[in-house]
Amino acid sequence: MQLLKDKHVLIVGATGSIGSRTALLLAGSGAKLFLAGRNTEKLQAVAASCKVSPERCFALDDSQPGSINELKESYFQQFPAIDILINAAGIGIIKSMDTLDETDFLNTLNANLVMPFLLMKAFLPAMKATKTGLIINIPGVLGKVPMAGAAAYCASKYGLVGMMQSIREEVKRTDIRITNLFLGGVDSAFWDTIDLKVQREKMLQADEAAKAIWFLCQQPDSGVVSEMVLQPFNHQAI
Repeated sequence: MQLLKDKHVLIVGATGSIGSRTALLLAGSGAKLFLAGRNTEKLQAVAASCKVSPERCFALDDSQPGSINELKESYFQQFPAIDILINAAGIGIIKSMDTLDETDFLNTLNANLVMPFLLMKAFLPAMKATKTGLIINIPGVLGKVPMAGAAAYCASKYGLVGMMQSIREEVKRTDIRITNLFLGGVDSAFWDTIDLKVQREKMLQADEAAKAIWFLCQQPDSGVVSEMVLQPFNHQAI
């Protein structure tokens, strides 16, 4: 297992259920964290719990493409390099084609596909310069298996998987590692605004998802976990 002490880690989506718990685990392992998230109040709370200074936090506005460049500038003012990039951000719009409109579709693509693309444009060059690094995205099982009512969400997550697989081919002669984490249903804030009858008590807990990310961050440089699938025992889709 690779030690995380003093590793430079960027967590995007640090204010979410999974991102915040991942931050706690990594901070406890001695990693140097930079946290980005949409909700400023939650971001400050997560930073305080992880003992991360305000200078190493960034309130991300994912409706503004330029926000990623501002994040990049803020990050490299604090850290000389990036060892691990964890993208735990995203949105979920689950609607049938009868009710899904163009705005829903484009907002989903922007948050779940365009913003990860901009993150790669911003931070991949620094990893290429050192020829090392770890990138973790969370497509979820809907990036592998479609679900009725998830046309926009599946489109964004399938696109994310394809993009990262292509980038993997570009960097395969370096030690840059890319992992896609396919999580099944996680009992998180994702479901708070989705009008579906789901059994949240049978879902994965956010702490379990965070432990999976923490585990992936400790894999040795000699190997890579290209994919991990973690699902509730009673909700297996793959």
